Amino acid sequence: MFKNTLDNKRYHTLNYHMKKKFNTKVVKISLNAGFTCPNIDGKVGYGGCIYCSASGSGDFGGDVNKSLVEQFREVRDKIDKKWPNSKYIAYFQAHTNTYAPVSVLKEKYESVLKLDDVIGIAIATRADCISDECLNYLKELNKKTFLSVELGLQTIHDDTAKLINRCHTLKQFEDTYKKLKNAGIEVIVHIINGLPFEDEDMMLETAKYLNKIDVDGVKIHMLNIVKDTALEKLYKQTGFHLLTKDEYIDIVIKQLELLNEDIVIHRITSDPDPKNLVAPDFLVKKFCLLNDIDKEMKKRDTYQGIKVSSK
Repeated sequence: MFKNTLDNKRYHTLNYHMKKKFNTKVVKISLNAGFTCPNIDGKVGYGGCIYCSASGSGDFGGDVNKSLVEQFREVRDKIDKKWPNSKYIAYFQAHTNTYAPVSVLKEKYESVLKLDDVIGIAIATRADCISDECLNYLKELNKKTFLSVELGLQTIHDDTAKLINRCHTLKQFEDTYKKLKNAGIEVIVHIINGLPFEDEDMMLETAKYLNKIDVDGVKIHMLNIVKDTALEKLYKQTGFHLLTKDEYIDIVIKQLELLNEDIVIHRITSDPDPKNLVAPDFLVKKFCLLNDIDKEMKKRDTYQGIKVSSK
């Protein structure tokens, strides 16, 4: 059995990581703090990433019209019925959650950090939105509570990044990543499989890169096409190849094989809102997909890190 799991998975699960770290069940609660992004408001671009919905990848991130405390408590009260005595991480998910003055960030973050049973905070952001002042504040925060920063990389290929309107480069990502790591802050990196016109080799190169820079954790997403996005328009115009379920499973397994066993796998699929999903249909049945990945890994008798060089 793979050692970094509690449920016979063949990769280093987030559940295992959190249970080992906090010795209890830990649940992340997604919040919408009402931020925007610099590639939406014109600072570096307009329109946002071509795959993002209006909620900024925060479809399950709470009602922005409610306070952060209200958003948190609504979800916590439901979870408490399923997993009593759980601890919680406040997850600032929607849009770019460091894209504001530090005074604003401090007010928003600390409004939920003071709540009972909140043991930490996770902040989803972009590599071009962490100023030196923001970094200094994150350093302070990291001394007081559990902190993880989630950087959306999506791909190491700048041509693809330009196509999807990320409006930042791999070099910018590297600079920010190094600053966060040097500050002792845990960094989780998001990547997307199936981006327009990327082939398998390109996706595997992205995974190899993450292993090379020794990330703390990875979130692997399957590209999903959402209604009324620039990606939907591109898909209809070009008919670019969208990965099939079998292709996606194969690529995810190959990526896991290339990631050191100490890297925590926070997710290995996307979680789109079915009401707004154009394609692919197989993402609607999330747990079936996860089970199929498990079955195929067992069939191949493979596991995370098996192809990582020992040199």
